[in-house]
Amino acid sequence: HSDCQFYMPGFWYRQNLRSPEKAPSFHTSDSWLVREDRLSTPLTAAFNSSKGKSMSVIRIDQFDKEALATHKEGEVIVSGETSIGYTGFENIGGMTVLSYGFPYKEVPKTYIRKLTLAPSVEAFQLLRKGDSITLTWELSEIDAADFSECVQRTWEYCYDTNRPQPVNTPYTVDRMKDVLSNFFVESYVNTTPTHYYSGVELKTATCDNTDVAEVGFVGRTLLNAFNALEYGSQQNHPELVNSANSIFDTYLTNGFSPAGFFNEVVHYNRDFKEANLSIRRQSEGVYAILNYLDYEKQHKRKHPEWEKRLKVILDSFLRLQNADGSFPRKFKDDFCIVDGTGGSTPSATLPLVMAYKYFKDKRYLESAKRTVNYLENELISKSDYFSSTLDANCEDKEASLYAATATYYLALVTKGAERSHYAALCKKAAYFALSWYYTWDVPFAEGQMLGDIGLKTRGWGNVSVENNHIDVFIFEFADV
Repeated sequence: HSDCQFYMPGFWYRQNLRSPEKAPSFHTSDSWLVREDRLSTPLTAAFNSSKGKSMSVIRIDQFDKEALATHKEGEVIVSGETSIGYTGFENIGGMTVLSYGFPYKEVPKTYIRKLTLAPSVEAFQLLRKGDSITLTWELSEIDAADFSECVQRTWEYCYDTNRPQPVNTPYTVDRMKDVLSNFFVESYVNTTPTHYYSGVELKTATCDNTDVAEVGFVGRTLLNAFNALEYGSQQNHPELVNSANSIFDTYLTNGFSPAGFFNEVVHYNRDFKEANLSIRRQSEGVYAILNYLDYEKQHKRKHPEWEKRLKVILDSFLRLQNADGSFPRKFKDDFCIVDGTGGSTPSATLPLVMAYKYFKDKRYLESAKRTVNYLENELISKSDYFSSTLDANCEDKEASLYAATATYYLALVTKGAERSHYAALCKKAAYFALSWYYTWDVPFAEGQMLGDIGLKTRGWGNVSVENNHIDVFIFEFADV
C-alpha cells in the first residue's frame, strides 16, 4: 500500500497530500470509500510505482435512479430506488484493496461541503422477495511508466467505456447567447468610480446587483466587458457596446493602485479595497485588456494610455518573478510577498505570451518560458497540480487546466524542437484537466432541483479536493 498512488477522477490524485485533514486525504486516512457520484467517472485506480502497474475498477451500469434519504450519516435507508454505489481503496494488512459495492457508503468520513467532513454513512435499499438487481463492475490492468501515464491511459479507458455524446438541447447557440448576454444589461452598474458588471456575492433569490467590482477570478469584469463589446458589435447592440466602453474608460481612470496594479476587488458601499493582490487576478485583467487592445487595433482604434498602463503591470510582473520562474500567489502593492506558493504561476504565462506578440518585447517571452520551466519541474513532471485558485493549496482542476493552456500558448509562439517540447507538456497536463470533467450523467432524485430540470452532468467539471462540486470553467480549455 505504501508504494501506491491513487486516482479517482475529479476527486483523488496520488495521495491527496496537498489537502488538509478537513478534506479527503492521506492526512486523515489511508483508506477511503466514497459515493460514485463524487467522481467524474465512477472508477478507482491504484498505481504501483515500483512495478509500473495500475489496476482499476469501473462501474458500467445504467445510472437512471436516485432517491433521497432522511439522514446523512450512520445507517440510512433510501426512500426509493437508487443507482449510486460506492468505490474506493483500502489498506488491508499493508496491501491495497480496491473496494466497491452497492448501494453507497462513505468511510471513514462523508463529505458535506467545502472543507467539511461528517461521520461515515452506509445506505440500504429495500429489495422485496422475488425482486433482483444486476450490478456490473469491470476490472482492468495496465502498464504505465509513471503516474502521469497512468492517468492518461486510465482517462482514455474511462472515455472509451462511457462514450459521452453531446447533450441534445432545444436551444440554438444564437438563442443561448441572446439570453446570456442579457446579464450585461441587467448587471451593469454605472454609479461608481469604476463601472462594472455585478456578479460577485449575487443572491440567486433576488439577482440584485451588489457593490463588488472584481477584476478576474469570479468577477472578471474586464473580460466580461470585452465579451460584451465584441458581441454587442456583432449583433448591432449599442447598449452593450456603450457599457463595455464605459467600463474600460472608467477602469483606465480609476481602476489602478498607487503602484500601477489593478484594484482587484472593491466593495463600494463599504469603502473597502482588497489590500492583497494576486497573480491570478492581475493576469486575468491584463489578459482581458490585451484581448480588448488587439480587437481595437483590428478596427483601427488606438489606446496609448491603456498600453502604458499594461506595460507598468507587465514590468512589475518581471520584478515579481522568482529565480525558479514561479510567481508568488499573493503580494502587496509595495511588492512584499503575502503568499509565496507557486501554483498560480501559469495564469501569468498567458498574458506574458500575448504581450510578447502585441508589444514585440522579447523580455515577456523569456519570462513566459521561465514560468513553464517551473511548471515542468514542479507540477507536470511530478503530476502535482495544485493551488491555482486564490486560497486553497489543494489538488485542483484549474491548476492542470491553466498548465495545459500556458504550455499551449508557448507552443503557438515557438518552432521546431522547442514547440514540440511545449506541446508534449501541454498534452500531459491536458489529461489531468480532462480527468476532472464528467464522462457520465449523475442521476438526481425527484424533488431535487437538478433532478426536476433534468440536468445532464456529462461535460461539467469537478472543482477540487477541498471543494467538491461541478462548475463550467472550461471554455478556453475546449480550444486547447
